[in-house]
Amino acid sequence: MTSPASARPQIWVDADACPGVVKEILFRAAERAQVQVTLVANQYLRCPPSRHIRALQVQGGYDEADTAIVERLNPGDLVVTQDIPLAARVLQKGAVAVGPRGEPFTPDNMAERLSMRNFMEELRGAGVQTGGPAAFHARDRQAFANYLDRWLAQRAS
Repeated sequence: MTSPASARPQIWVDADACPGVVKEILFRAAERAQVQVTLVANQYLRCPPSRHIRALQVQGGYDEADTAIVERLNPGDLVVTQDIPLAARVLQKGAVAVGPRGEPFTPDNMAERLSMRNFMEELRGAGVQTGGPAAFHARDRQAFANYLDRWLAQRAS
């Protein structure tokens, strides 16, 4: 849990699979809006020198980064993740979750997203080639930047 002195909403990043371009957007936003951005990963991450940006390396292991994020976040914080089960845990704690393509996770779409994820996992388990995620495009970067700008504006008001 974060201390009362840092009760201002902050941004947590499930950084192991976060695209570099999204991290760059977050780094610029951290400086511009003076918001704390914490990258959480199972590996060492380089961050630009800033009092608003830090990296937290956790032990390698299944869901270690996810658990570290959930344990530390506060209601109103923003979590950037592609991990649907992590997003569900974030929402349960009263925080906000968004994917790196700018798609928000909400209580209204969470059940459908979890169901689709589980279905795809079953297909892969049965040996069906499901392919990976679509390529990350400029429109994805713009959608994420737009979502982040809206979140920052709400936080400032």
